[in-house]
Amino acid sequence: MAWLYAEYIADELLRTGQLIPPGTLEFRAGREALALTVYLSDSTDELSGVGVISQLDEWLSLTAYGHPWEQWVRECFAARADRGDGGPDLELARASWQWLESTELLATDLGGTGVEAGLAARDDDAATGGGDDGPGLPELADLVDENARVWLPAWQLGLPLGHLSVHLF
Repeated sequence: MAWLYAEYIADELLRTGQLIPPGTLEFRAGREALALTVYLSDSTDELSGVGVISQLDEWLSLTAYGHPWEQWVRECFAARADRGDGGPDLELARASWQWLESTELLATDLGGTGVEAGLAARDDDAATGGGDDGPGLPELADLVDENARVWLPAWQLGLPLGHLSVHLF
């Protein structure tokens, strides 16, 4: 029952955030990633209404950019296996994790945009005094080519959606 409740919480948070239409693979990726965060962060398997509100900050930190979420998920599964935790909730969570790992979604390439190169060029111009006589470098947002697409594991797209949904709640 704990897994189903975690999925319900994740679904409600994503629907409230209205970031992506329900029924899409992206929505499912966000729901599954957020449900895993909710489920694995609750060691008692007894989420309650009050517990949900008190854990929002924890879920924000677990889903934040730069947090080793994938490693955290693996460690939580290993810890539950060491404790002998099992049952249908854990099996549903493992199935969700397997789906998030094995399903790939086509998304904008935010990692290979040359942003670091653009920032390095800006720093070089400032250090050498150059770049004052012509138009400046484009804004950071202009460096992202939204047409460049890459295949990502579903969790890499779902995790930021889950984070934003918790933040908007």
